[in-house]
Amino acid sequence: MMKYFLDSAKIDEIKYALENWKINGVTSNPKHIKNSGKPFYSVIKEFATEFNSIDFPISVEINPHLSTANEMIEQAKKISRLSHNFVIKIPCNEQGLIATKKLTEESIKVNVTLVFTASQALQVGRIGAAYCSPFIGWQEASGVDCTQLMSDIILTYQNYGFDTEIIMAAIRNGKQIVEAAVMGAHIVTAGFEVYKSSFEHPFTDKGLKIFQDAWDDTELGSL
Repeated sequence: MMKYFLDSAKIDEIKYALENWKINGVTSNPKHIKNSGKPFYSVIKEFATEFNSIDFPISVEINPHLSTANEMIEQAKKISRLSHNFVIKIPCNEQGLIATKKLTEESIKVNVTLVFTASQALQVGRIGAAYCSPFIGWQEASGVDCTQLMSDIILTYQNYGFDTEIIMAAIRNGKQIVEAAVMGAHIVTAGFEVYKSSFEHPFTDKGLKIFQDAWDDTELGSL
């Protein structure tokens, strides 16, 4: 079954989605944390405390200004110590992939982020990262059809039996969620309102109104 991760740094959203929507994890980034209105380390410490009692993967991004593998590894280790749930988000460039390989060898879970090509995703799988996050919504907003990209990545991973899980990221609508599911993605991550919208449809509302009117015009009798 495809898993749902919530793309958010707001504790109230995460708790609501966990309780009511059966989400399976969280992805965050510096922009989400900025939008929470709280300091970076305050937010990730909240993550660690609030969800400590369950197994619940939470992706936390390192400082995006770090440019060498050694710098990335140093901060990744510090953050990963804060919670058994933390997965470290590392950018998909050469230094990031070197850092990912070394961290993975030390059993630190990494979510390689900002993946835009199948060749990037291939290396992520080869080095055994916990997660690979191809960004879908950003490209499709610019007119790029990402169905071939999704298909190529999933087929490549199936061909070689990689253990890395594919997170289709930056999902913007229900159509993209379904496309990921049809192709066999392990996980999608999307914002709170994207999921909420995907559960609704105008014709559901229209049909409900028809049935409500019929109910009101029907004698109920006794049960």
